[in-house]
Amino acid sequence: MKTRAVRLYGVNDLRIEEFELPSIKDDEILAKVVTNSVCMSDHKAAEQGAAHKRVPDDVADNPIILGHEFCGEIVEVGAKWADRFSAGNLFSIQPALNYKGSLAAPGYSYRYIGGDSTYIVIPREVMEMDCLLPYDGEAFFLGSLAEPVSCIVGTYHAMYHTKAGSYVHDMGIVEGGALAILAGVGPMGLGAIDYGIHCDRRPGLLVVTDIDDARLARAAQLYPVEEAARNGVKLVYVNTKDMADPVAELMRLSGGKGYDDVLVMAPVRQLVEQGDAILAKDGCLNFFAGPNRTDFIAAMNFYNVHYASHHIVGTSGGNTADMVESLRMMETGLLNPSAMVTHIGGLSAVPQTVIDLPAIPGGKKLMYTHLDLPLTAIADFEKLGEQDPLFAELARLVAKHNGLWSAEAERYLLSHVPSRD
Repeated sequence: MKTRAVRLYGVNDLRIEEFELPSIKDDEILAKVVTNSVCMSDHKAAEQGAAHKRVPDDVADNPIILGHEFCGEIVEVGAKWADRFSAGNLFSIQPALNYKGSLAAPGYSYRYIGGDSTYIVIPREVMEMDCLLPYDGEAFFLGSLAEPVSCIVGTYHAMYHTKAGSYVHDMGIVEGGALAILAGVGPMGLGAIDYGIHCDRRPGLLVVTDIDDARLARAAQLYPVEEAARNGVKLVYVNTKDMADPVAELMRLSGGKGYDDVLVMAPVRQLVEQGDAILAKDGCLNFFAGPNRTDFIAAMNFYNVHYASHHIVGTSGGNTADMVESLRMMETGLLNPSAMVTHIGGLSAVPQTVIDLPAIPGGKKLMYTHLDLPLTAIADFEKLGEQDPLFAELARLVAKHNGLWSAEAERYLLSHVPSRD
C-alpha cells in the first residue's frame, strides 16, 4: 500500500513524499492515520536532525516519518495480534516504548510509522510493550491529544510527599490541599486546570496565575469557578503582572500556609523562584516546562529543603498508564482538552509548521493527514467564512462549542474536504 508522509532527512530537511509500504508481517499491523498534533518535540527533532537522541544517525539515507501524537483506524492485523485487535478499531499510540532500553520511538526513529502520514506499519514492539492503545471516543483529534494530556496526568502523579520519620514517598498531589499553577493558562496549563478539577485526587484550593487578562478571562470562561466548586475545588485566577509582591499575595490566598503542590508551566527563572517561595512545609514543586537552554538555572532555598522538607521534581512526559487514564477520561467526558487546539491544517502544512513552530502563536496545531489544508487559526474561521462556505460553517460549529474545535466540526471537515487517498 502507498502512503504519503512527512519524512525527516536531516536538519530542517522535511519532505512530503509518497512511497510504498512493505507488506505487513504476522507480528505487525497496518493502520490509517487520521490526525496528528504537532509538538514542540517535533520542532526539536527537525532542528537537531541526526544529533537528536531519538533520531537515527543514518537518517539522511533512511529517513523517518515525523509525528508522535496521532490517532487513527486499524486496517489489517497480522496473525499474532488477531485475538487482540481487529480491522476498524480506533487507536492511539504511546510513543515512549522503552523497548529493551532503547530510545527509539514512533515519530522519531522509524521508517514506516509516524503520525504525519496517511498509512503506517506498526511494528511488533509497539504491541509487545502494550503501547497500541484502543480508543473508543467520538473524535480522532481527542485521541491525538491523549499523549500531551498524559504528560499532565503524569505530572500530577509524579508529585510526592513524605511523613515525619518515614522515607516512603506518598505519590500524587495532596488531596484537599493547596495547588498553584504558575503561568497556567497556556495550552498545557488549561489541560492542567481541567485535570485538577475533574480527576479523582483533587486539591481543595487551586490558584492559577498568568500576566495576561485576556488569557485569564478565557480560562475562566472555559473552566468557571462554579464548575470547580461543584467538584469541591476553590478555583482562583490571578494576574500577577502588576503586583508589587506576587509572593505575598499568593501566600495570602493560601491562608498564609503556602502551597502543598506547585506546577511551573513556563521556563522563566522568576517563576521557578516564585514557586519555591510559596511552598508549604513538605511542599513539592514540579518544573513542568522544558527549557531550550541547557544552562537554565534558578535559585532554590536550601534552608527550606533541609528544615521544611521542600522538594522538586521535573516531568517530561507520561507513561502508558497515564495515557490510558487520559483516553478513558476523554471517552467518558470527564476531560475535554479541545481548548489546547488553536489551529488546524493538512499534511502539506506540516513541514513549515514544524520548522516555524516557536514563532507561531497559540496552542496545538492539529493536522488532518489525508487532507490538503493550509495551517489555519480557529480564530480566523469567521473572517475566512466571508469568502469560503467551508469556513463559514466551521465558524458556526466552533461557536456552538464555546469557540473550541469539536467532534462535530471534525466530522464536517472530514466529510466536506476531499481526501488525498
